[in-house]
Amino acid sequence: MARHRTRRQAYGALLALTTAVTLLLTGCGADENHTSDGPNRSIGLPAPAPARTRDDDSGRLSTFALDVDTASYGYARRTLADGGRPDPSTIRPEEFVNSFRQDYRTPEGNGFTVTVDGARTDRPNWSLVRVGLATRPTDDTGERPPAALTFVIDVSGSMDEPGRLDLARKSLDTMTDRLRDDDSVAIVTFSEHARTVLPMTRLGGHRAEIHDAVDRLRALSSTNLGAGVETGYATAVEGLRGDATNRVVLISDGLANDGETDPNAILRRIDGDRRAYGITLFGVGVGSDYGDALMERLADKGDGHTVYVSDPAAANDVFCRQLPRNIDLVARDAKAQVAFDPHTVAESHLIGYQDRRVADEDFRDDHVDGGEVGPGHTVTALYAVRTHPRTDGHLATATIRWLDPTTRTPHESTGSMETDALHDSVWTASPRFQVTAVAAYFADALTGGEYDIPGSMSLSRLQDRAATLARTTEDKDVTDLATAIQEAS
Repeated sequence: MARHRTRRQAYGALLALTTAVTLLLTGCGADENHTSDGPNRSIGLPAPAPARTRDDDSGRLSTFALDVDTASYGYARRTLADGGRPDPSTIRPEEFVNSFRQDYRTPEGNGFTVTVDGARTDRPNWSLVRVGLATRPTDDTGERPPAALTFVIDVSGSMDEPGRLDLARKSLDTMTDRLRDDDSVAIVTFSEHARTVLPMTRLGGHRAEIHDAVDRLRALSSTNLGAGVETGYATAVEGLRGDATNRVVLISDGLANDGETDPNAILRRIDGDRRAYGITLFGVGVGSDYGDALMERLADKGDGHTVYVSDPAAANDVFCRQLPRNIDLVARDAKAQVAFDPHTVAESHLIGYQDRRVADEDFRDDHVDGGEVGPGHTVTALYAVRTHPRTDGHLATATIRWLDPTTRTPHESTGSMETDALHDSVWTASPRFQVTAVAAYFADALTGGEYDIPGSMSLSRLQDRAATLARTTEDKDVTDLATAIQEAS
Protein backbone atom coordinates (compact mmCIF):
# COMPACT_ATOMS: atom_id res chain seq x y z
CA MET A 1 0.00 0.00 0.00
CA ALA A 2 2.78 2.43 0.92
CA ARG A 3 4.55 1.72 -2.36
CA HIS A 4 1.29 2.29 -4.25
CA ARG A 5 0.66 5.67 -2.60
CA THR A 6 4.28 6.73 -3.16
CA ARG A 7 3.92 5.87 -6.83
CA ARG A 8 0.76 7.97 -7.06
CA GLN A 9 2.42 10.96 -5.36
CA ALA A 10 5.47 10.71 -7.61
CA TYR A 11 3.31 10.52 -10.67
CA GLY A 12 1.26 13.47 -9.41
CA ALA A 13 4.38 15.62 -9.29
CA LEU A 14 5.39 14.55 -12.80
CA LEU A 15 1.89 15.16 -14.14
CA ALA A 16 1.76 18.63 -12.59
CA LEU A 17 5.09 19.52 -14.25
CA THR A 18 3.98 18.18 -17.60
CA THR A 19 0.69 20.05 -17.42
CA ALA A 20 2.53 23.31 -16.89
CA VAL A 21 4.24 22.84 -20.24
CA THR A 22 1.41 21.40 -22.33
CA LEU A 23 -2.09 19.91 -22.10
CA LEU A 24 -2.24 16.17 -21.42
CA LEU A 25 -4.14 13.71 -23.55
CA THR A 26 -5.12 16.91 -25.70
CA GLY A 27 -25.21 -6.38 -18.75
CA CYS A 28 -25.44 -8.28 -20.10
CA GLY A 29 -29.02 -9.55 -20.10
CA ALA A 30 -30.44 -11.62 -17.26
CA ASP A 31 -29.63 -14.80 -19.15
CA GLU A 32 -25.92 -13.97 -19.09
CA ASN A 33 -25.34 -14.04 -15.37
CA HIS A 34 -26.57 -15.67 -12.22
CA THR A 35 -27.83 -13.69 -9.25
CA SER A 36 -28.99 -14.60 -5.78
CA ASP A 37 -30.46 -12.36 -3.13
CA GLY A 38 -30.68 -14.91 -0.28
CA PRO A 39 -30.73 -12.46 2.66
CA ASN A 40 -31.49 -15.20 5.19
CA ARG A 41 -28.98 -17.72 3.97
CA SER A 42 -27.45 -19.78 6.78
CA ILE A 43 -23.93 -19.10 8.03
CA GLY A 44 -21.00 -21.46 8.40
CA LEU A 45 -20.81 -22.05 4.66
CA PRO A 46 -17.66 -23.41 3.06
CA ALA A 47 -15.32 -20.73 1.78
CA PRO A 48 -16.35 -19.78 -1.76
CA ALA A 49 -12.83 -19.74 -3.13
CA PRO A 50 -9.93 -22.03 -3.97
CA ALA A 51 -7.07 -22.35 -1.49
CA ARG A 52 -5.01 -19.62 -3.07
CA THR A 53 -5.23 -16.42 -1.01
CA ARG A 54 -3.58 -13.64 -2.96
CA ASP A 55 -5.24 -10.50 -4.31
CA ASP A 56 -2.76 -9.36 -6.90
CA ASP A 57 -2.30 -9.78 -10.64
CA SER A 58 -1.88 -13.55 -10.32
CA GLY A 59 -4.42 -14.15 -7.57
CA ARG A 60 -7.64 -16.10 -7.67
CA LEU A 61 -9.25 -14.59 -4.58
CA SER A 62 -10.17 -10.97 -3.95
CA THR A 63 -11.65 -9.63 -0.69
CA PHE A 64 -12.63 -6.05 0.12
CA ALA A 65 -14.93 -3.98 2.32
CA LEU A 66 -17.88 -2.42 0.54
CA ASP A 67 -17.62 1.29 -0.20
CA VAL A 68 -20.28 3.65 -1.57
CA ASP A 69 -18.11 6.80 -1.59
CA THR A 70 -18.37 9.06 -4.63
CA ALA A 71 -16.32 12.09 -3.51
CA SER A 72 -13.35 11.39 -5.78
CA TYR A 73 -15.47 11.71 -8.92
CA GLY A 74 -17.32 14.80 -7.67
CA TYR A 75 -14.07 16.58 -6.81
CA ALA A 76 -12.51 15.64 -10.16
CA ARG A 77 -15.50 17.12 -11.98
CA ARG A 78 -15.22 20.34 -9.97
CA THR A 79 -11.48 20.63 -10.67
CA LEU A 80 -11.93 20.04 -14.40
CA ALA A 81 -14.81 22.53 -14.60
CA ASP A 82 -12.54 25.13 -12.98
CA GLY A 83 -9.91 24.54 -15.67
CA GLY A 84 -7.58 22.44 -13.54
CA ARG A 85 -6.37 18.87 -13.60
CA PRO A 86 -7.09 16.59 -10.61
CA ASP A 87 -4.10 15.31 -8.68
CA PRO A 88 -3.77 11.60 -9.55
CA SER A 89 -3.57 10.76 -5.83
CA THR A 90 -7.22 11.89 -5.48
CA ILE A 91 -8.46 9.58 -8.26
CA ARG A 92 -10.17 6.42 -7.02
CA PRO A 93 -11.78 4.54 -9.91
CA GLU A 94 -14.31 2.72 -7.72
CA GLU A 95 -15.77 6.12 -6.74
CA PHE A 96 -16.08 7.09 -10.41
CA VAL A 97 -17.90 3.83 -11.14
CA ASN A 98 -20.16 4.06 -8.09
CA SER A 99 -21.33 7.55 -9.08
CA PHE A 100 -23.70 6.17 -11.73
CA ARG A 101 -27.05 4.44 -11.73
CA GLN A 102 -26.84 0.72 -12.39
CA ASP A 103 -29.14 -1.93 -13.83
CA TYR A 104 -28.91 -4.55 -11.08
CA ARG A 105 -31.95 -6.43 -9.89
CA THR A 106 -32.90 -5.46 -6.34
CA PRO A 107 -33.99 -7.85 -3.57
CA GLU A 108 -37.59 -8.16 -2.48
CA GLY A 109 -36.61 -7.96 1.18
CA ASN A 110 -33.63 -6.82 3.20
CA GLY A 111 -30.13 -7.77 2.12
CA PHE A 112 -28.40 -7.78 -1.26
CA THR A 113 -28.65 -9.16 -4.74
CA VAL A 114 -25.36 -10.17 -6.34
CA THR A 115 -24.96 -9.77 -10.09
CA VAL A 116 -21.88 -10.94 -12.00
CA ASP A 117 -21.49 -10.10 -15.69
CA GLY A 118 -18.72 -9.21 -18.09
CA ALA A 119 -17.56 -8.43 -21.59
CA ARG A 120 -14.46 -9.00 -23.67
CA THR A 121 -12.09 -6.14 -24.50
CA ASP A 122 -9.99 -5.65 -27.61
CA ARG A 123 -6.90 -6.88 -25.74
CA PRO A 124 -6.63 -10.63 -26.49
CA ASN A 125 -8.05 -12.86 -23.75
CA TRP A 126 -8.77 -9.89 -21.45
CA SER A 127 -12.25 -9.04 -20.20
CA LEU A 128 -13.90 -6.64 -17.79
CA VAL A 129 -15.97 -8.45 -15.17
CA ARG A 130 -18.49 -6.46 -13.14
CA VAL A 131 -19.63 -7.55 -9.68
CA GLY A 132 -22.75 -5.61 -8.74
CA LEU A 133 -24.43 -5.48 -5.34
CA ALA A 134 -27.80 -3.84 -4.72
CA THR A 135 -30.11 -3.19 -1.78
CA ARG A 136 -33.82 -2.49 -1.88
CA PRO A 137 -34.73 1.21 -2.13
CA THR A 138 -36.77 2.90 0.56
CA ASP A 139 -40.44 2.79 -0.39
CA ASP A 140 -42.47 5.95 -0.86
CA THR A 141 -44.21 5.54 2.50
CA GLY A 142 -41.00 6.68 4.16
CA GLU A 143 -41.10 3.90 6.75
CA ARG A 144 -37.85 4.14 8.69
CA PRO A 145 -36.64 4.65 12.25
CA PRO A 146 -36.31 8.28 13.35
CA ALA A 147 -32.95 9.98 12.77
CA ALA A 148 -30.68 11.73 15.26
CA LEU A 149 -28.32 13.81 13.11
CA THR A 150 -25.41 15.82 14.52
CA PHE A 151 -24.17 18.31 11.93
CA VAL A 152 -20.52 19.22 12.42
CA ILE A 153 -19.96 22.28 10.27
CA ASP A 154 -16.63 23.83 9.29
CA VAL A 155 -16.88 27.62 9.77
CA SER A 156 -13.19 28.37 9.21
CA GLY A 157 -12.06 31.27 7.04
CA SER A 158 -11.63 29.05 3.98
CA MET A 159 -15.34 28.20 4.14
CA ASP A 160 -16.19 31.82 3.26
CA GLU A 161 -15.49 31.06 -0.40
CA PRO A 162 -18.68 30.96 -2.53
CA GLY A 163 -20.00 27.42 -2.81
CA ARG A 164 -18.95 26.36 0.69
CA LEU A 165 -20.67 27.66 3.84
CA ASP A 166 -23.37 29.51 1.88
CA LEU A 167 -24.20 26.24 0.11
CA ALA A 168 -24.33 24.39 3.42
CA ARG A 169 -26.71 26.97 4.96
CA LYS A 170 -29.16 26.81 2.07
CA SER A 171 -29.08 23.01 2.02
CA LEU A 172 -29.60 22.66 5.75
CA ASP A 173 -32.52 25.09 5.68
CA THR A 174 -34.24 23.07 2.97
CA MET A 175 -33.47 19.76 4.68
CA THR A 176 -34.88 21.06 8.00
CA ASP A 177 -38.24 21.53 6.30
CA ARG A 178 -38.16 17.99 4.85
CA LEU A 179 -37.16 15.97 7.91
CA ARG A 180 -39.94 14.43 9.98
CA ASP A 181 -41.27 15.65 13.31
CA ASP A 182 -39.79 12.66 15.14
CA ASP A 183 -36.28 13.30 13.74
CA SER A 184 -33.72 15.21 15.80
CA VAL A 185 -30.92 17.60 14.84
CA ALA A 186 -27.88 18.98 16.69
CA ILE A 187 -25.40 21.51 15.27
CA VAL A 188 -21.72 21.84 16.13
CA THR A 189 -19.42 24.40 14.50
CA PHE A 190 -15.65 24.54 14.46
CA SER A 191 -12.98 27.01 13.40
CA GLU A 192 -10.18 27.76 15.88
CA HIS A 193 -12.38 26.17 18.57
CA ALA A 194 -15.49 23.99 18.47
CA ARG A 195 -18.81 24.64 20.13
CA THR A 196 -22.28 23.15 20.21
CA VAL A 197 -24.66 25.82 18.91
CA LEU A 198 -27.72 23.57 19.09
CA PRO A 199 -28.05 20.48 21.31
CA MET A 200 -30.02 17.50 20.04
CA THR A 201 -33.46 18.96 19.26
CA ARG A 202 -36.64 17.30 17.95
CA LEU A 203 -37.90 18.77 14.70
CA GLY A 204 -41.53 18.77 15.79
CA GLY A 205 -42.34 22.23 17.18
CA HIS A 206 -38.74 23.44 16.90
CA ARG A 207 -38.07 24.02 13.19
CA ALA A 208 -37.85 27.80 13.62
CA GLU A 209 -35.19 27.36 16.29
CA ILE A 210 -33.17 25.11 13.98
CA HIS A 211 -33.52 27.57 11.08
CA ASP A 212 -32.25 30.37 13.33
CA ALA A 213 -29.18 28.33 14.30
CA VAL A 214 -28.42 27.59 10.63
CA ASP A 215 -28.88 31.20 9.56
CA ARG A 216 -26.42 32.40 12.22
CA LEU A 217 -23.55 30.34 10.78
CA ARG A 218 -20.65 32.61 9.79
CA ALA A 219 -17.09 31.90 8.66
CA LEU A 220 -14.43 32.77 11.25
CA SER A 221 -10.72 31.84 11.33
CA SER A 222 -8.55 28.69 11.28
CA THR A 223 -9.62 25.04 10.91
CA ASN A 224 -9.46 22.91 14.05
CA LEU A 225 -11.07 19.87 12.51
CA GLY A 226 -9.93 17.63 15.35
CA ALA A 227 -11.83 19.76 17.88
CA GLY A 228 -14.88 19.72 15.62
CA VAL A 229 -14.90 15.92 15.41
CA GLU A 230 -14.31 15.61 19.17
CA THR A 231 -17.13 17.98 20.09
CA GLY A 232 -19.42 16.59 17.39
CA TYR A 233 -19.18 13.04 18.66
CA ALA A 234 -19.54 14.18 22.27
CA THR A 235 -22.72 16.03 21.30
CA ALA A 236 -23.98 12.98 19.40
CA VAL A 237 -23.33 10.73 22.42
CA GLU A 238 -25.04 13.19 24.76
CA GLY A 239 -28.09 13.29 22.49
CA LEU A 240 -28.00 9.58 21.65
CA ARG A 241 -31.42 8.11 20.90
CA GLY A 242 -31.87 4.39 21.34
CA ASP A 243 -34.84 4.30 18.98
CA ALA A 244 -33.09 6.23 16.20
CA THR A 245 -30.35 6.03 13.60
CA ASN A 246 -27.56 8.13 15.13
CA ARG A 247 -25.26 9.79 12.63
CA VAL A 248 -22.67 12.56 12.51
CA VAL A 249 -22.71 14.62 9.30
CA LEU A 250 -19.37 16.38 8.78
CA ILE A 251 -19.44 19.31 6.33
CA SER A 252 -15.93 20.58 5.59
CA ASP A 253 -13.25 21.27 3.02
CA GLY A 254 -11.06 18.86 5.01
CA LEU A 255 -8.18 21.32 5.40
CA ALA A 256 -7.11 20.90 9.04
CA ASN A 257 -4.51 23.54 10.03
CA ASP A 258 -5.04 24.09 13.76
CA GLY A 259 -5.19 21.98 16.91
CA GLU A 260 -5.02 18.23 16.37
CA THR A 261 -4.07 17.70 12.72
CA ASP A 262 -2.78 14.11 12.99
CA PRO A 263 -5.38 12.01 11.15
CA ASN A 264 -4.66 8.98 13.33
CA ALA A 265 -5.46 10.89 16.53
CA ILE A 266 -8.70 12.25 15.05
CA LEU A 267 -9.62 8.80 13.79
CA ARG A 268 -9.16 7.20 17.21
CA ARG A 269 -12.06 9.22 18.64
CA ILE A 270 -14.33 8.27 15.76
CA ASP A 271 -13.39 4.61 16.09
CA GLY A 272 -14.15 4.53 19.81
CA ASP A 273 -17.62 6.05 19.51
CA ARG A 274 -18.38 3.95 16.44
CA ARG A 275 -17.78 0.78 18.39
CA ALA A 276 -19.35 1.92 21.67
CA TYR A 277 -22.50 3.62 20.36
CA GLY A 278 -22.91 2.60 16.71
CA ILE A 279 -22.70 6.22 15.51
CA THR A 280 -21.94 6.42 11.80
CA LEU A 281 -20.31 9.26 9.86
CA PHE A 282 -21.46 10.91 6.63
CA GLY A 283 -18.81 13.20 5.14
CA VAL A 284 -19.81 16.04 2.79
CA GLY A 285 -16.85 17.67 1.05
CA VAL A 286 -16.95 21.21 -0.33
CA GLY A 287 -14.54 23.74 -1.81
CA SER A 288 -12.20 24.00 -4.78
CA ASP A 289 -9.27 23.26 -2.44
CA TYR A 290 -10.30 20.06 -0.72
CA GLY A 291 -8.63 17.70 1.77
CA ASP A 292 -9.78 14.58 0.01
CA ALA A 293 -7.51 12.08 1.76
CA LEU A 294 -8.46 13.13 5.30
CA MET A 295 -12.20 13.18 4.60
CA GLU A 296 -12.03 9.72 3.03
CA ARG A 297 -10.14 8.26 6.00
CA LEU A 298 -12.53 9.81 8.48
CA ALA A 299 -15.55 8.33 6.72
CA ASP A 300 -13.95 4.89 6.40
CA LYS A 301 -13.08 4.79 10.09
CA GLY A 302 -16.49 6.20 11.02
CA ASP A 303 -18.43 3.42 9.27
CA GLY A 304 -19.78 5.84 6.70
CA HIS A 305 -19.12 7.32 3.32
CA THR A 306 -18.24 10.61 1.64
CA VAL A 307 -19.74 12.68 -1.14
CA TYR A 308 -18.57 15.94 -2.67
CA VAL A 309 -20.86 18.83 -3.60
CA SER A 310 -19.91 21.81 -5.72
CA ASP A 311 -23.19 23.46 -6.71
CA PRO A 312 -26.74 23.95 -5.39
CA ALA A 313 -28.17 21.09 -7.46
CA ALA A 314 -25.69 18.58 -6.03
CA ALA A 315 -26.16 19.92 -2.50
CA ASN A 316 -29.93 19.72 -2.80
CA ASP A 317 -29.66 16.12 -3.99
CA VAL A 318 -27.38 15.13 -1.10
CA PHE A 319 -29.14 16.91 1.77
CA CYS A 320 -32.74 16.85 0.62
CA ARG A 321 -33.01 13.51 -1.18
CA GLN A 322 -30.13 11.16 -0.34
CA LEU A 323 -29.73 11.90 3.36
CA PRO A 324 -33.41 11.86 4.43
CA ARG A 325 -34.23 8.78 2.32
CA ASN A 326 -31.09 6.84 3.23
CA ILE A 327 -30.80 7.59 6.92
CA ASP A 328 -31.36 3.98 7.86
CA LEU A 329 -28.76 1.23 7.38
CA VAL A 330 -29.36 -2.11 5.63
CA ALA A 331 -25.97 -3.66 6.39
CA ARG A 332 -23.05 -3.22 8.74
CA ASP A 333 -19.51 -4.49 8.17
CA ALA A 334 -20.32 -5.68 4.67
CA LYS A 335 -17.53 -7.42 2.76
CA ALA A 336 -17.28 -9.02 -0.66
CA GLN A 337 -15.14 -11.95 -1.74
CA VAL A 338 -14.73 -12.90 -5.38
CA ALA A 339 -13.24 -16.27 -6.33
CA PHE A 340 -11.92 -16.76 -9.86
CA ASP A 341 -11.70 -20.32 -11.18
CA PRO A 342 -8.03 -21.18 -11.95
CA HIS A 343 -9.12 -23.55 -14.73
CA THR A 344 -10.45 -20.65 -16.77
CA VAL A 345 -8.74 -17.56 -15.30
CA ALA A 346 -5.03 -16.95 -15.79
CA GLU A 347 -4.89 -13.67 -13.85
CA SER A 348 -7.16 -10.98 -12.47
CA HIS A 349 -6.99 -7.72 -10.58
CA LEU A 350 -9.51 -5.53 -8.82
CA ILE A 351 -9.64 -2.00 -10.22
CA GLY A 352 -9.44 0.40 -7.28
CA TYR A 353 -10.50 -0.24 -3.66
CA GLN A 354 -6.84 0.05 -2.56
CA ASP A 355 -7.84 1.41 0.84
CA ARG A 356 -10.61 -1.14 1.35
CA ARG A 357 -8.75 -4.43 0.86
CA VAL A 358 -9.37 -7.11 3.50
CA ALA A 359 -7.26 -10.19 4.18
CA ASP A 360 -8.91 -13.17 2.52
CA GLU A 361 -8.95 -15.17 5.76
CA ASP A 362 -10.83 -12.32 7.48
CA PHE A 363 -13.84 -12.48 5.17
CA ARG A 364 -15.95 -14.34 7.75
CA ASP A 365 -14.35 -12.73 10.79
CA ASP A 366 -17.15 -10.40 11.86
CA HIS A 367 -14.84 -8.48 14.17
CA VAL A 368 -12.98 -7.18 11.12
CA ASP A 369 -14.38 -3.87 9.91
CA GLY A 370 -16.35 -3.81 6.66
CA GLY A 371 -18.52 -1.17 5.01
CA GLU A 372 -21.94 0.24 5.85
CA VAL A 373 -24.65 0.29 3.19
CA GLY A 374 -28.07 1.94 3.21
CA PRO A 375 -31.30 1.29 1.31
CA GLY A 376 -31.26 1.85 -2.43
CA HIS A 377 -27.47 1.71 -2.72
CA THR A 378 -25.55 -0.12 -5.39
CA VAL A 379 -21.89 -1.10 -5.14
CA THR A 380 -19.86 -2.02 -8.20
CA ALA A 381 -16.47 -3.73 -8.33
CA LEU A 382 -14.79 -3.96 -11.72
CA TYR A 383 -12.13 -6.56 -12.44
CA ALA A 384 -9.64 -6.95 -15.27
CA VAL A 385 -9.59 -10.67 -16.03
CA ARG A 386 -7.35 -12.65 -18.42
CA THR A 387 -8.78 -16.03 -19.33
CA HIS A 388 -6.83 -19.01 -20.59
CA PRO A 389 -7.11 -19.28 -24.39
CA ARG A 390 -9.79 -21.64 -25.68
CA THR A 391 -11.14 -22.62 -22.26
CA ASP A 392 -14.76 -22.65 -21.18
CA GLY A 393 -16.54 -23.22 -17.91
CA HIS A 394 -17.03 -21.56 -14.56
CA LEU A 395 -15.44 -18.10 -14.37
CA ALA A 396 -16.15 -16.57 -10.96
CA THR A 397 -18.27 -16.68 -7.81
CA ALA A 398 -18.94 -13.54 -5.75
CA THR A 399 -20.11 -13.70 -2.14
CA ILE A 400 -21.29 -10.79 -0.01
CA ARG A 401 -21.36 -11.08 3.79
CA TRP A 402 -22.93 -8.51 6.11
CA LEU A 403 -24.36 -8.06 9.59
CA ASP A 404 -27.92 -7.04 10.39
CA PRO A 405 -27.66 -3.44 11.68
CA THR A 406 -29.82 -4.18 14.73
CA THR A 407 -29.16 -7.78 15.72
CA ARG A 408 -25.69 -8.13 14.13
CA THR A 409 -26.78 -11.50 12.76
CA PRO A 410 -24.57 -12.43 9.77
CA HIS A 411 -26.04 -13.11 6.32
CA GLU A 412 -24.61 -14.01 2.92
CA SER A 413 -25.64 -13.91 -0.74
CA THR A 414 -23.82 -15.17 -3.81
CA GLY A 415 -23.74 -14.77 -7.58
CA SER A 416 -21.67 -16.44 -10.28
CA MET A 417 -21.03 -16.54 -14.01
CA GLU A 418 -19.63 -18.82 -16.73
CA THR A 419 -17.19 -17.91 -19.48
CA ASP A 420 -19.86 -18.32 -22.16
CA ALA A 421 -21.80 -15.46 -20.49
CA LEU A 422 -19.04 -12.98 -21.38
CA HIS A 423 -20.38 -10.53 -23.92
CA ASP A 424 -18.42 -10.39 -27.18
CA SER A 425 -17.46 -6.73 -26.69
CA VAL A 426 -17.64 -4.07 -23.98
CA TRP A 427 -19.17 -1.71 -26.55
CA THR A 428 -22.09 -3.96 -27.44
CA ALA A 429 -22.89 -4.89 -23.84
CA SER A 430 -25.75 -3.27 -21.94
CA PRO A 431 -25.66 0.56 -21.81
CA ARG A 432 -25.11 0.57 -18.03
CA PHE A 433 -22.18 -1.81 -18.37
CA GLN A 434 -20.72 0.54 -20.96
CA VAL A 435 -21.17 3.51 -18.60
CA THR A 436 -19.30 1.55 -15.92
CA ALA A 437 -16.45 0.91 -18.38
CA VAL A 438 -16.27 4.55 -19.52
CA ALA A 439 -16.15 5.80 -15.92
CA ALA A 440 -13.32 3.38 -15.08
CA TYR A 441 -11.38 4.21 -18.25
CA PHE A 442 -11.77 7.92 -17.49
CA ALA A 443 -10.35 7.48 -13.98
CA ASP A 444 -7.48 5.48 -15.44
CA ALA A 445 -6.74 8.19 -18.00
CA LEU A 446 -6.57 10.85 -15.28
CA THR A 447 -3.84 8.82 -13.52
CA GLY A 448 -1.87 8.26 -16.72
CA GLY A 449 -2.89 4.60 -17.01
CA GLU A 450 -1.81 3.55 -13.52
CA TYR A 451 -4.57 0.95 -13.20
CA ASP A 452 -3.76 -0.76 -16.51
CA ILE A 453 -7.37 -1.40 -17.47
CA PRO A 454 -7.58 -3.50 -20.66
CA GLY A 455 -9.29 -1.73 -23.52
CA SER A 456 -8.35 1.81 -22.41
CA MET A 457 -8.64 4.48 -25.09
CA SER A 458 -7.93 8.15 -25.71
CA LEU A 459 -9.99 10.82 -24.01
CA SER A 460 -11.47 11.95 -27.32
CA ARG A 461 -12.77 8.45 -28.06
CA LEU A 462 -14.04 8.13 -24.49
CA GLN A 463 -15.90 11.40 -24.87
CA ASP A 464 -17.59 10.09 -28.02
CA ARG A 465 -18.63 6.91 -26.18
CA ALA A 466 -19.98 8.90 -23.24
CA ALA A 467 -21.92 11.29 -25.49
CA THR A 468 -23.54 8.35 -27.29
CA LEU A 469 -24.43 6.71 -23.97
CA ALA A 470 -25.90 9.97 -22.69
CA ARG A 471 -28.31 9.96 -25.61
CA THR A 472 -29.09 6.26 -25.18
CA THR A 473 -29.73 6.38 -21.43
CA GLU A 474 -31.21 9.91 -21.34
CA ASP A 475 -29.36 10.22 -18.03
CA LYS A 476 -28.12 13.66 -16.96
CA ASP A 477 -25.34 12.07 -14.92
CA VAL A 478 -23.95 10.43 -18.06
CA THR A 479 -24.21 13.76 -19.90
CA ASP A 480 -22.17 15.30 -17.09
CA LEU A 481 -19.61 12.51 -17.51
CA ALA A 482 -19.27 13.30 -21.22
CA THR A 483 -18.77 16.97 -20.33
CA ALA A 484 -16.08 16.16 -17.76
CA ILE A 485 -14.17 13.99 -20.27
CA GLN A 486 -14.38 16.79 -22.82
CA GLU A 487 -12.99 19.25 -20.26
CA ALA A 488 -10.17 16.83 -19.44
CA SER A 489 -9.16 16.51 -23.08
